[in-house]
Amino acid sequence: MYERIVVAVDGSPFSEEVIPYALGIAKATGAKVTLLRIAEKGTLAEAEEYLQMLAALNPVETRVVESQRSVPEDILREANSTPNSLVAVTSHGRGGVLIAVLGSVAREIVQVSHNPVLVYRPEEESIGHDPIRITSVLLPLDGSALSESMKPQAAEWARALGVPLTVVQVLPSTKRMDSLLASYDALDSSYVTSHATDIAREYGVQTDWEVLHGDPADAIARYLDGRRDVLAVMATREQNVVKAAVLGSVTSGMVHKAGIPIVVQAPARAMQDAVSNVRAERR
Repeated sequence: MYERIVVAVDGSPFSEEVIPYALGIAKATGAKVTLLRIAEKGTLAEAEEYLQMLAALNPVETRVVESQRSVPEDILREANSTPNSLVAVTSHGRGGVLIAVLGSVAREIVQVSHNPVLVYRPEEESIGHDPIRITSVLLPLDGSALSESMKPQAAEWARALGVPLTVVQVLPSTKRMDSLLASYDALDSSYVTSHATDIAREYGVQTDWEVLHGDPADAIARYLDGRRDVLAVMATREQNVVKAAVLGSVTSGMVHKAGIPIVVQAPARAMQDAVSNVRAERR
């Protein structure tokens, strides 16, 4: 998996909320944690003092980088300087009419990066700095080749963390369908069951499955029921908004409502190749 987890912090307690997850993942996988602060010229000493204060609480590396271009590009440049690095960042989610949009820095990191990014939107209250142990990996599937292309990555996360993987599908729920849900589940559960079985056979990880109902983000949030020890792995759908790719509504809603860290992969050439492979297998 990853040899280094780069946690981008900006001096605010909010940005520090992803640190416990980075520490928990690092403890389980043997990765190193680097706290990264992008600082303006003339504030490097202050930024270093801030990172040393955080490092005193946990055994982590620190890195202060003077901003050269934009904060997202600076973060990714530092992460890419060391192979097998994972960027971890918090998001200031904002409720929109249809979707909850990531904060601008987190959104641009996901958009520009060719690699997965760990995104977490914390609740109002602090969760402290103690490592949080992930006990389960969640893989939401929606029947699309894009969502299914994340199967290998979700399986590798489960294997690296030594935890089970749950494959989840969310079906629409309407009053008209309520009386048919039992039979509908029986027919449609074969989709998640087959994928869970394939993952267990191919990757040797323990798998389970669930069929939920309603709005995907709301249904998964209810299913989690306040748990904070779950890691979700999801792809995003490209949506052109002022010529920028933002998170698709389901992934965005998950970040906003689920209260768990999510490994997000934006559409990229490698991802498109994976989607093409999934589609070829279906033929």
